[in-house]
Amino acid sequence: MTPLAAEAITDAGTGQLILAAVLGIAAVVLLIAWAKWHPFLALITGSGVLGLVAGASPGAAIDSFTTGLGNTVGSVGVLIALGSMIGALLAESGGADGIVNRIVNGVSGAALPWAMAGVAALIGLPLFFEVGVVLLVPIVLLVVQRTDIGLLRLGIPALAGLSVLHGLVPPHPGPLVAISSLNADLGMTLLFGLICAIPTVIIAGPVFGNFIAKRVPLAKPTLLATAAAGGGATTERSGAGTARPGSGPAGGQDFVDRSDLANPSEPGELVDDQVRGRRNPGFWAAVLTVLLPVVLMLARGVAEVVLPEGDSVRNAFEIIGEPVVALLAGVFVAMWALGYRAGFDRKETSAVLGGALPPIAGILLIVAAGGGFKQVLVDAGVGNVIADAAQDANINALLLGWLVAVGIRVATGSATVATITAAGIVAPLATTLDSPTVALLALAIGSGSLFFSHVNDAGFWLVKEYFGMTVGQTIKTWSVMETIISVVGFACVMLLSLVV
Repeated sequence: MTPLAAEAITDAGTGQLILAAVLGIAAVVLLIAWAKWHPFLALITGSGVLGLVAGASPGAAIDSFTTGLGNTVGSVGVLIALGSMIGALLAESGGADGIVNRIVNGVSGAALPWAMAGVAALIGLPLFFEVGVVLLVPIVLLVVQRTDIGLLRLGIPALAGLSVLHGLVPPHPGPLVAISSLNADLGMTLLFGLICAIPTVIIAGPVFGNFIAKRVPLAKPTLLATAAAGGGATTERSGAGTARPGSGPAGGQDFVDRSDLANPSEPGELVDDQVRGRRNPGFWAAVLTVLLPVVLMLARGVAEVVLPEGDSVRNAFEIIGEPVVALLAGVFVAMWALGYRAGFDRKETSAVLGGALPPIAGILLIVAAGGGFKQVLVDAGVGNVIADAAQDANINALLLGWLVAVGIRVATGSATVATITAAGIVAPLATTLDSPTVALLALAIGSGSLFFSHVNDAGFWLVKEYFGMTVGQTIKTWSVMETIISVVGFACVMLLSLVV
């Protein structure tokens, strides 16, 4: 976490600080939603507006912004990069396809929507939302082509599994930023996030999918046209704008050649890696790679709860469960279990790992600028003013975090910007809470950041085009699903707050 400033950069009164916060956030919202600026530029400009209106000198505002930017990159940026490397190897080696094929081919009928939700949640752990969509949608379309199960009955569970993991579970950027800003315990947040994710995926996925499929009938999609049009199209969910072709994970190159998915080797079978001329790394190798960092971080959280401080076993788990160590271990395992076993030589493995980094530059810049914006909020004293007002008004901290994130999400269309800004606003309030509540606050903000995706969210257009829906149909399905995720996720957070 970026430390709170020992001395405020301004001595402005409460009214001026509130005005500064309103104008700073308004500048970010208008520049993203109306002027169509990139969130990176909007956050820098909003930070300047905030600092100057609050009465800080330009030099102090710049120093505060750059401090927050640097600390955020140092604490979160490395984790995003390592997670992207794991995701790239999972996609390029065919490991993700192997997980999907193994599970989907093993079930049928009414169990398929549940299997699709489960596999989406599993491969969604290390993958950015957009990469997960690119991996899963062709599989969904293939299954729809060969069964009587409607597109939405399968597609909604897959999207729900990916979206819930994106908003609630590290190492995705949103949860990581909230954890860093609030100084939340990562292991505890991860544990609570997984607990909340299960009922949220069930309700927003198979349950809602079955409900809405009867009310929004969709024709079976044309597989070849959809796969060709969408196979390489990804988008930054963290930014506003329309979907665009890219060149890597999370907005970039789709390492696996998806065109093969339209031509399975045998009727009734999903394509496997042999069609692409490479060895299949194996189902369990892929699962191990996905789960290893999560298990290590969870083990650290459990050790910190059940073992006393100074215990040698606890110390060992604290080291191997450190996020950087856990994700680095995941990368090393992926290089062997996915890269080597898929037939990659050292040069090819290095190329895949290196290719995972340029596409996440935009996400890293948004997260970093958001960290700078948050630090200006904190250093100017805005956060303390809002925290004091919330305490005086007896507003529940979890509800406040969720509502702030909801408002910014609806206005900007950016889950990441909503998470960053909301975390910065409530960060001083978090210092008055115990560790479990701070972890739940991070999840409340993450839940709020997913509320009602609509036309200002690039993910909205990505889903619309992949599924061949109208804008109205996309709102009735995707937008409502995101809202259900937000509300159910927050409800789970509130229920957990009663028992922890």
